[in-house]
Amino acid sequence: MIGFRNVSKGRTGSRVRRLAGAALVLPLTAAALVTGGAGTSAASPGNGPTAVVSLGDSYISGEAGRWKGNSLTNGGSRNGTDRAWISGSSYDPSRVYGTTVGGCHRSDSAEVRSAGPIADVAVNLACSGAVSENVFRASNGGVPFKGEAPQADQLAAVAASHDVKVIALSIGGNDLGFADIIVDCALDFVLWGSYCNDDQQEVVDGKMDAVMAKVGKSVDEIRAVMRGAGYADSSYRVVLQSYPSPIPRGAENRYPQSDWSRLNSGGCPFWNRDSDWARDALVPQISDRLRAVATAKGVQFLDLRDMMQGREVCAKASRQVTSSSAASARTSEWARWIDSSETQSLIQESMHPNHFGQLALGRCLALAAARPATSRDSCRNTAGGDQSGMYLTLAP
Repeated sequence: MIGFRNVSKGRTGSRVRRLAGAALVLPLTAAALVTGGAGTSAASPGNGPTAVVSLGDSYISGEAGRWKGNSLTNGGSRNGTDRAWISGSSYDPSRVYGTTVGGCHRSDSAEVRSAGPIADVAVNLACSGAVSENVFRASNGGVPFKGEAPQADQLAAVAASHDVKVIALSIGGNDLGFADIIVDCALDFVLWGSYCNDDQQEVVDGKMDAVMAKVGKSVDEIRAVMRGAGYADSSYRVVLQSYPSPIPRGAENRYPQSDWSRLNSGGCPFWNRDSDWARDALVPQISDRLRAVATAKGVQFLDLRDMMQGREVCAKASRQVTSSSAASARTSEWARWIDSSETQSLIQESMHPNHFGQLALGRCLALAAARPATSRDSCRNTAGGDQSGMYLTLAP
């Protein structure tokens, strides 16, 4: 069994302390230069190899890209879900994350890598755990992260050697404390038997204005870098995106909250009331505020609040992978469950879009890149489909 899923009710406390100790580090991901296609010869705006660049946190860097759905089987390939499996009990996460394994976790299926031929080169500068200050230029309050320069400074080098066409930005989740919210809500389910939504909503409300100001500054920093490299604002696009919910509404959860199956089998230890709050209040609130930032800054907005509808961890419309039910983007969950004791892998992968989810995100970005540069679109999935079934509607 996975993490604390195999604990009896009487032993839950010690396992939850393990959960809290690990801090459910759910870092939201970014980073290192990843190229594909043309080389990196000197270029100027409008010349040389074109590039699509991702900046920000773990929801765009590729965290959890190691996993094709979730399986309770711990050995071998975990029923085909573990892309890092080599043979026997040998695993090499660098097959997915390259040199960023254990750090920024830029996966080979991260959004910009999965978006297809929207540019000659895909450059992933996002890093798991990044906050807004890790995007700003060092000269304007930016802070290095995980041994790398601030992302805007890294972007300057890319802008000088490539013809940048699309910059996708996912930031703000770590500033708001996503990890702490998930930890507290899980603890309230497992240990305290209480709800988290009221306390956490107050915390989010207290941080929101300051966080959105930082998101706006992140966009300003990108503009400043690109102007400094000789780009006109109209020569490329910035796509500011929101976050999908990794858990379903309470009524859409295939496990009852009245027993321990959400904990022991599903890896989604949250009360219905807290799940409904996350899905229908918190995620929309963040999306609406990010849209307002995009509008104020004149950049494109990609709303992802419904991107994983029916594909979340524990969703009735999806299922776990077993020996008789193979991993599939059409039937498997699109997010990584909570593996608190790291029985299979690092806990930082929890509650992030997995390999299937990242393929879908890449399709969303490709669709957005074909839209006007100031559009406001929501990306959704087709029930029973894979990433090819993603489509855009006007953002709510």
